[in-house]
Amino acid sequence: MNTTKSPIVLIAGHWLGAWAWDEVLEHLGQANAVAVTLPGLDPEDPARTTRTHEEQAAAITDVVTPLGGPVTLVAHSGANFPVSLFLDRHPELIHRMVWVDSGPVGPGSVFLPGFPEDAEDLPLPDFESLGQQASLEGLSEEVLDRFRTRAVPEPGPVLREPLELANDARRNVPTTLVCCSIPGAQMLELARSGHPMFAETAELTDVEVLDLPTGHWPMWSRPADLAEVIASTAG
Repeated sequence: MNTTKSPIVLIAGHWLGAWAWDEVLEHLGQANAVAVTLPGLDPEDPARTTRTHEEQAAAITDVVTPLGGPVTLVAHSGANFPVSLFLDRHPELIHRMVWVDSGPVGPGSVFLPGFPEDAEDLPLPDFESLGQQASLEGLSEEVLDRFRTRAVPEPGPVLREPLELANDARRNVPTTLVCCSIPGAQMLELARSGHPMFAETAELTDVEVLDLPTGHWPMWSRPADLAEVIASTAG
């Protein structure tokens, strides 16, 4: 695959670290692509359960800043909270924003309202429960076993904290929505109708929609195709 013009930074969703992108990185085959493990998702982190959106956004800044130019920032699923905060703080550092079966969130959003204050973290649910929330289509038993084995419980603060956003420039960053478990046309219709999950998507000024039909974890179900899509957006 050809080297792209902008560095690529990959951030996976809840319970996942940089390892989740291993197959995509193999298919990208380029030195200027890097995957990130957010604070709170490293099992060796002694302060793992106290990590916040602020700390996660700061970690993204620490990765992006040394890369020497605006990056193509790829965010999957629940990474949309810290990435939306980073985007609010540093829109100038992003060449293109790529949301993978995800999208930006708006000011005041809380990922899991009512998550108990005394709960330190949220472990990966059983797959029957998880499959009712997000499509597991395309995931083999081997992949599910790896998911279960390597998943790290999500820190409580990032589930409870409202997101503080103030910079409207975040909405002007060129954006690609990679739609997997929900077709792009359906997602856009939900955004236009005012669905709260897609309210911020409706505010984007420069957006393209690409369909990649599969489940919610395309880095495992269609890694080569996802890598091709990502590379095409980074040029």
